[in-house]
Amino acid sequence: MSSGVRPFFVGKSLLVLFVVCGIASLQLACGGGSGTNGTSITVQTPAPAGQLTFSHVVLLVEENHSYSEVIGNSSMPYLNSLASKYGLATEYFADGHPSIPNYFVLTTGLPETVDDNFSGTISDDNVVRELVKAGKTWKSYTESLPSPGYLGANSGFYLRRHNPFTYLSDVQNDATQAANIVPFTQFATDLANDALPQYSFVTPNTMDDAHNGTLAEADAWLQTNIPPLLANAAFQKSGLLIITFDEGAQSDIDHVGGHVATLIISSAAKPGFQSKNVYQHQSVLRLTLAGSGLTTLPGLSGVAPDMTEFFNGH
Repeated sequence: MSSGVRPFFVGKSLLVLFVVCGIASLQLACGGGSGTNGTSITVQTPAPAGQLTFSHVVLLVEENHSYSEVIGNSSMPYLNSLASKYGLATEYFADGHPSIPNYFVLTTGLPETVDDNFSGTISDDNVVRELVKAGKTWKSYTESLPSPGYLGANSGFYLRRHNPFTYLSDVQNDATQAANIVPFTQFATDLANDALPQYSFVTPNTMDDAHNGTLAEADAWLQTNIPPLLANAAFQKSGLLIITFDEGAQSDIDHVGGHVATLIISSAAKPGFQSKNVYQHQSVLRLTLAGSGLTTLPGLSGVAPDMTEFFNGH
């Protein structure tokens, strides 16, 4: 999607200065992202004290709706039932408009680009690199993906910009890693066979993620596909599901990307907990990696506020 709203740009040296000084939440975009122009920041940091780890982390991204459009909306009864039962971040904000910088913050910790038509390569540190280094497994489960390992352009209800893994040099240059990008139909198979990876990134297609379809259609998709995960014995024992929205409505420029709903779902989550602390996508990247037992956190995730308050014992 396009937008007249753009985050401001910050030079590399100033960005590095901000990170070193420990500013945890920035609304910015990098000018590069390619192998020659990318800004690479990796923060070596210990996991937060008492950080829980999970056998399976699942991150599911919906599209283009602000918090006020979602929470309390009778068109989304299933999502709201989850928000009431588990954890809800009431002050959570996306990092930019349009879509693509938010998907990159969730995976590299940096916005990388504000061009939804970007077709280059991202060589910055990222979730795949860190998971592989740690010997952890991962998959991107993408609805309407034309074929396993597909790294190509938009196709039907599939939008490449909603699948950030296709831009990563770690994936583009390694057929083994590219094979971890699979159609969403594989998710049910892996779940049934107790074969979910450590880290799963789930993207419904444009009709089911509220990008082109309605919120009611998105909710129906969730009600069909999420209950089997929550009923799975392995997930109940030690799983974490995060549901967030990539960005708010185009008119919503709060913290640049808008106020969005983010749910923290786990048997270890405090029931009905609502956080008033401010978070952005870099905090979810931090949670997904620290919750997988990793201590090297890419980009701004290394200095982002941690989300341990959502879990019992905190």
